[in-house]
Amino acid sequence: MRGERMKDVQKWKLIGSEYLFRRPWLTARRDHLQLPSGADMPEYYVLEYPDWINMIALTADGKMLLERQYRHGRQMVGWEIPAGVIEEGETPLQAAKRELLEETGYTGGEWHELVALCPNASACTNVSHTFVATNVERTDTQHLELTEDISVYEVPLDEVFRMLQAGEFHQALMAAPLWQFFYERHCTPCPTNS
Repeated sequence: MRGERMKDVQKWKLIGSEYLFRRPWLTARRDHLQLPSGADMPEYYVLEYPDWINMIALTADGKMLLERQYRHGRQMVGWEIPAGVIEEGETPLQAAKRELLEETGYTGGEWHELVALCPNASACTNVSHTFVATNVERTDTQHLELTEDISVYEVPLDEVFRMLQAGEFHQALMAAPLWQFFYERHCTPCPTNS
């Protein structure tokens, strides 16, 4: 870094913690904290979620699997990449392969993790892992949960990129990995500033 040296940032001291709400998909707690400045913060709220996974799944002919489904928080139907929750005892990769099969009926391919992001490191505890799977193929039907109503589409990459540029992906934790995917695809090796 250039310029004046900044002081090192310190962790906040946890004085106490109380769970306010515990459910399978959401746990809320209130932490009592002391800041490095000495300030007392008796009410800091944290949401505990399980870790999530996303999949950028590509067929052998280079199309990306996209989904349309309803999201009640925003009361909207939108475009998404396949995604889900990592269940207890699963690795992120195991969860990604399971969710891809359940939501789309596609399996196989070569897999690698693209990125792991924090949805909101200020107030949430979970991480969202995004995997790229190439050469996936439809081998089964969907195995949807009662709360899921998902339509699956094979979309050419240039159309997915156009949709991304047009703001048609509304979930930030899906849009960010898609931007990284297209950046790496078109900018490897990327120029560097010397």
